[in-house]
Amino acid sequence: MGVACVDDRHKILITDYVWPSTDPEREVLAELDAEVIEADSGDEDRLTELAADVTGILTCFAKVTESVVRASPRLRVVGRYGVGTDNIDVDTCTSLDIPVTYVPDYGYEEVADHAMALLMAQARGISVLDRSVRTGAWTNQPARPMHRMRGRVLGILGYGRIGFALAQRAIPHGLQILVHDPYITADRVADIGAELVDKDRLVTESDFISVHAPLTPETHHTIGEPELRAMKSTAYIINTARGPLIDEYALARAIDQGWIAGAGIDVLEQEPPPPNHPLIGLDRAI
Repeated sequence: MGVACVDDRHKILITDYVWPSTDPEREVLAELDAEVIEADSGDEDRLTELAADVTGILTCFAKVTESVVRASPRLRVVGRYGVGTDNIDVDTCTSLDIPVTYVPDYGYEEVADHAMALLMAQARGISVLDRSVRTGAWTNQPARPMHRMRGRVLGILGYGRIGFALAQRAIPHGLQILVHDPYITADRVADIGAELVDKDRLVTESDFISVHAPLTPETHHTIGEPELRAMKSTAYIINTARGPLIDEYALARAIDQGWIAGAGIDVLEQEPPPPNHPLIGLDRAI
């Protein structure tokens, strides 16, 4: 795609990154003789300032807002280091014919590992028993009730690469798999012996629920008080996707009041969470 401008040299803004350096990016972009700009702040005003006259943006967690997108008439692409694009104003990009790219297979095996680890830690009471021993107690009472995993039901909410990878890990442990995803058909899950069901059935019948949906306006708080009250009192919920998929304050009430048994949470609505976040003080929340 050509770029019509007085200075035809590409300028790429890297908003943020969590690895040691951007040397690999610079090596690739050097083939285009591109200028690379590393943001010194994720603040919207600063990113808007730095984005002026860029032809591309690479972002990890920083928010690429409408202001940032519109800052440069030369902008031709926004790329995300990762799977989700909820930190990018995709609607504005679409209206300006600016493609938004992402890495669909980024870390999906590792996220599935993490979800399975949280599930097993809750199923076996690892965290509560560890805390019990560290405080001088020697009893398995804090981890009760504890059930054999084989024959239990895992509900997977969202069946992309990560959901599928989790199912592959869960089946050897004898878990039965229910899947809810409005964008797939039953034959997609039949090959591994899973069953495609509606959301209500997944919520009410699952002993474990693992959330793997993308964050969109439609999926915001897809697990809220109604769903938590409908779950089994012995069930656990796992979230390694996006924090806002679950109403955290309803989740804290659900655990505290015994609507459900506990949760394994890798992502939160606000990161880092405030010191008084209600989930932090709950023994049955990892």
